[in-house]
Parts: sequence; structure tokens; C-alpha cells
Amino acid sequence: MYGTLAGALSGRKIPFDRDRFAATVDGRIVGIGRTIKIESVAVHYDLAVPPEHREAAERALRIHPEGCPAHQSVKDAIAITWDATLRLGDQVVQVSE
Repeated sequence: MYGTLAGALSGRKIPFDRDRFAATVDGRIVGIGRTIKIESVAVHYDLAVPPEHREAAERALRIHPEGCPAHQSVKDAIAITWDATLRLGDQVVQVSE
């Protein structure tokens, strides 16, 4: 999903600092012994874009799971959620699905 979001931002000509674009991923694994499974994955993005690109960046965030092959492959078996801290100059906005 990280790479798909980076591609969505680039495709929309949204400038962002790749060195400050980060994702933190938390997974929940359930089961006992040898029989375990991934129950859920939560992705948190942190990225900075110029304030004038806010709407386009929020749109890219909202639609990026639809274009992600990994997300599409496992979405019916694993609950996947995302949220983002979007830094717009001096303003910080939380965006979530």
C-alpha cells in the first residue's frame, strides 16, 4: 500500500518529500501453536505535502487501496485499515478511511 500511495501522489503531480514519507504497520496475529493467522493490519502514514495540494492528497489517500494489488488480494481474508497524518505547511490534518 505504501508504494501504491507513493505512485498515486506522483501520478497526480503532488510534490512530497520521499525522505519524510513514512508508514507504520501494526498487525494482529491470532491462533495457538502452529495454527496462526493474520487477523488484521493497520497502516499509518505520515507525509508532508504543500497546502495547495491538500484535496488531491486526501483523494489519493482515500482511493489508494483500490489500486493496491496486495490489498485487493487479501482484503476479504484480512481486515486492513489505514489512517494518515498529513502535514500541510504549519497545519497537521488527520485523515482516515
